[in-house]
Amino acid sequence: MTKLTAAVLCAAVFLSAPLSARPLVLAVGGEPDGGFDPLTGWGRYGNPLFQSTLLKRDADLTLEGDLATDWGLSEDGLIWSVTLREDARFSDGAPVTAEDVAFTFNTARDAGGLVDLQDFVAARATGPFTVDLELSAPRISFASRLATLGIVPAKSYGPGYAREPIGSGPFRMVEWQEGAQLVVEPNPYWHGGEVPFERVSFVFGSEDAGLALARTGVADVVAVPASQADAPPEGMRALHIETVDNRGLMFPMRPDTGERSAGGAPIGNDVTADRAIRVAVNQALDRDALVALALGGHGRPATGPADGLPWDNPDAGLAGNDPDAARATLEAAGWVDADGDGTREKDGLPARFAIVYPSSDSTRQALALGAAQQLRGIGITAEPAGRSWDEIGAMMHSNVVVFGWGAHDPSEVYNLYHGRFAAIDDFNPGYYDNPAVNAHLEAAESANDFAASLPHWRAAAWDGETGFGPRGDAAWAWMVNLEHSYWVSECLDMGPMQIHPHGHGFPITHDLPGWRWTCAE
Repeated sequence: MTKLTAAVLCAAVFLSAPLSARPLVLAVGGEPDGGFDPLTGWGRYGNPLFQSTLLKRDADLTLEGDLATDWGLSEDGLIWSVTLREDARFSDGAPVTAEDVAFTFNTARDAGGLVDLQDFVAARATGPFTVDLELSAPRISFASRLATLGIVPAKSYGPGYAREPIGSGPFRMVEWQEGAQLVVEPNPYWHGGEVPFERVSFVFGSEDAGLALARTGVADVVAVPASQADAPPEGMRALHIETVDNRGLMFPMRPDTGERSAGGAPIGNDVTADRAIRVAVNQALDRDALVALALGGHGRPATGPADGLPWDNPDAGLAGNDPDAARATLEAAGWVDADGDGTREKDGLPARFAIVYPSSDSTRQALALGAAQQLRGIGITAEPAGRSWDEIGAMMHSNVVVFGWGAHDPSEVYNLYHGRFAAIDDFNPGYYDNPAVNAHLEAAESANDFAASLPHWRAAAWDGETGFGPRGDAAWAWMVNLEHSYWVSECLDMGPMQIHPHGHGFPITHDLPGWRWTCAE
């Protein structure tokens, strides 16, 4: 018997039990390879389950207190001061103190960059329930770290923590069968109120296994592909959640001069280094058609990295599905099809490039194929090429790549477009670097409160003269924002939903403690 079969049988035993007495069963993925340790990245998306955070975001993405009752920023923007609630306890009954908070942030800082703590210097407990977090430079988006980094206990944290986590969050672990299932139960010491489920089971496995669990009545929430979403089994409803889980074409910005990255990868592309090519691609793409083709209609067009979020600038975009405008842009820049072969040339250089996508991702493949077909109509020959992620890592500085991003955090915009982040991890692989954009991004991070930062984030995309968006440098051609689709039990009320970040599946658990059964037993 496989682990997954055992997990299914275990969950199925409870189906005949009263609704309030059987576990909630989810098949939404999200099993972390390294276990449930926030200091190595667990909990960035969705609910960290076992840990609390200093802050949290409500359905409108407004920050509110979780462990914190008060928080503020010094005038110079370098010190975040946080006051903790005094009734919070870890699942072993130990109190949560400022020492635990300081230990968490300082240990995460020293963990080799597994948690994004750029410009963080140190955390210091200033009292039993007060802590200061010091930065080396102002960074207003650091508030997002307060909402994503789960707090761990200083006294009991150790090498085995990832597989036996102790936290002050809503749940504590009962059992984890890696690759099969995770079983959790309410943490009796949780400060957030009563959790209405005696147990919650997360069943891991293939997409097909999740669909089977739903069709046999075992699972209550299942992440499903767009192609299956509108045909839920009896007793379940389809749920489509709007997201900023985007997909776009990343352009290499430099010409090919033979330069190599620190890892030896080639840098630059003579075709995409021409702004006219990048603008024309943005003008030509029919994003509604791409939503229909690649997402089965379950999504919306994307024109930027954070569509609809407070730091988005819709004025930075260009009208798409306008091949005539795209042709005019190319003609004016000297890209012409002199020999009539269907591909434009400029100074002997054909308007030809690859669109690289991960070969394991059917959605990105469909987007690459669809974009290539549309670009043929304006005289650009784009050649879709499926590759492994390892191969993409060596190609992404010199080829157009279908990437996906999307976060509840404006620092992602900084990382994607600031010249400082050129070729840092997967950020800014095209080596985009505009001093005016850099200055806007730095001004945003240096603002003394979040509201004051918003005009600067928007100006980085387009300030009336320049920007990273299509009206400016057109560093990307964003294509679509996915919808995240699920089948959900008709007996489950999930309350108001946030717009989801990147990653279909586990983000739906963000407000899991507030879900409720609605059917009579």
